[in-house]
Amino acid sequence: MSDRYTDKPFLRFVDAWVLKAIGHLDEPTESWCKAMVPQLEQSFGVKGRWEQIVEKQMKFSPELPAQIRAIWESGKARFEQGNGEAADPRQFAMIFVDRNFGRAAG
Repeated sequence: MSDRYTDKPFLRFVDAWVLKAIGHLDEPTESWCKAMVPQLEQSFGVKGRWEQIVEKQMKFSPELPAQIRAIWESGKARFEQGNGEAADPRQFAMIFVDRNFGRAAG
């Protein structure tokens, strides 16, 4: 998984943003994102929390977190019924980002 971000450092923030939207962002990742705010502000010329910088760079609408949560909840239920195991929020986030934001997140 580490090679996912090798040439796309911003992708890590987009994945984290989706995880936060579905309520599954772990504390170490959130802390890392917060610590990187000065670099994000410098890179993109905007001030704010890391989530706000991601939203601005990706042009995310205010409704998007709720939409992603709804997709996660319905997909999670279907996955768990069909597979008999818990859905993996990290896998969901990566697949969701790749399918919906692709090159824009890289």
